[in-house]
Amino acid sequence: MKPSIGVCPAIVLAAVVAAGVAPVRAQDYPSRSITMIVPFPAGGASDVVARIVGNQMSKILGQSIIIENVGGAGGTIGSARAAAAAPDGYTLLAAAMGSHVAAPVLTPNIKYDPLADFVPIGITAHSPAVVIARKDFPAKNLKEFIAVLRQQGGAVRQAHGGIGASSHMACLLFTEQIGAKPTLIAYRGSGPALNDLVGGHVDFMCEQSVSVADQVLAGAVKAYAVSAPGRLKTLPNVPTAKEAGLNYEMSVWSGLFAPKGVPPEVIAKLADALDKALDEPVVAETLANLGGSIPAKAERNPAAFDRFVHSEVARWAPILAATRAEQ
Repeated sequence: MKPSIGVCPAIVLAAVVAAGVAPVRAQDYPSRSITMIVPFPAGGASDVVARIVGNQMSKILGQSIIIENVGGAGGTIGSARAAAAAPDGYTLLAAAMGSHVAAPVLTPNIKYDPLADFVPIGITAHSPAVVIARKDFPAKNLKEFIAVLRQQGGAVRQAHGGIGASSHMACLLFTEQIGAKPTLIAYRGSGPALNDLVGGHVDFMCEQSVSVADQVLAGAVKAYAVSAPGRLKTLPNVPTAKEAGLNYEMSVWSGLFAPKGVPPEVIAKLADALDKALDEPVVAETLANLGGSIPAKAERNPAAFDRFVHSEVARWAPILAATRAEQ
């Protein structure tokens, strides 16, 4: 009779760790700090939302959440890094509709599939866009601004945070509706683009209210319209596009993802922490003061967010494909 051959559990664990697939014990998660990759430079809307939400989530989880800004290529460089990270729940992606909906269509040879390479955790915020220009732009209101864009066309310089970024998408809808073709100036993120707009080096841009409200209120830029159905409490003097007779209405979303393969129990823990963070009055108040809003309770869970992202991809794909054909 052959003796049975036992396998030492320590040897099995060592082999698993050596293979780079160390198991994640959900009951012990998180046992160290978490990195949240923002695929855009500091100062942009995605960065602002990630810091507000991440700060509150860290208190709930009992571990630090470190923001890592990895900008460039419309959010695709940072997103690719997050997709390639170990699926252990210690690297997350604070993405937006630019990096997950637009960039994959408009940016060639990206190294991730937004639907296949990530697991959704939850939506973090909604924010309407604001059409803003350098503070000395001559147009006094949206109608005059549109007239200048139509008349001068390529002489007007439009800044954006990279092909596929939310600032690119927001202005894409705006300029298509008014039939204008300005000259596009791309940056490595909306933060640098906004800095150049404040400095008067470009003429205008369309960006989320959460990252431009302070500059508008300070008079550093001139605001012509918001893409919301009603005026924003934080920018009560800025009219809606609809008030000027333009059917320009959209909301830019931000959300939290993990690399594919993160255990469901860990995703559930992160989703619960996000949900609790969004319920904190200080988070809602901070976002509201910047013109953003907290998603409804039913929108936040991973399944609902997954359905929403799929619907956004389907909604925008034909619009973006047409734009790519024109480039």
